[in-house]
Amino acid sequence: MTAGISASMTAQLPPPPDGRQWVRLCPASEVPDDEGRRIGTVPPVAAFRQGTEFFCIDDTCTHEKYSLAEGWAEDGVVECTLHFAKFSLRTGEVLAPPATEAVKTHPVAVAGDDLYGALPANYLTRKGG
Repeated sequence: MTAGISASMTAQLPPPPDGRQWVRLCPASEVPDDEGRRIGTVPPVAAFRQGTEFFCIDDTCTHEKYSLAEGWAEDGVVECTLHFAKFSLRTGEVLAPPATEAVKTHPVAVAGDDLYGALPANYLTRKGG
């Protein structure tokens, strides 16, 4: 689950973009290659790994309320398993219908063994867990 960032981890991360805060998403090793891992923020986000590259997007498909972490990921694209809409993991852009609205993407960084996402300040996270 999500947690706050210790002072030692803060020193290892670049400054977050304006209006965002670094949130520990999970150990980087817990994000399977070519799969997603749902993170318990509000709204939920999902972390993905493609080889050595990590991504973080809003977890809910914009076509129907369904978890994208349950989808298939390949070549920088995630496919929703409900109706097969496809989204770019890099930009959030819709690549295949029936979705018509992009998902939000979030910058990521690895510090130590952990994956962090720069989430908007209004996203709710669980501290210290």
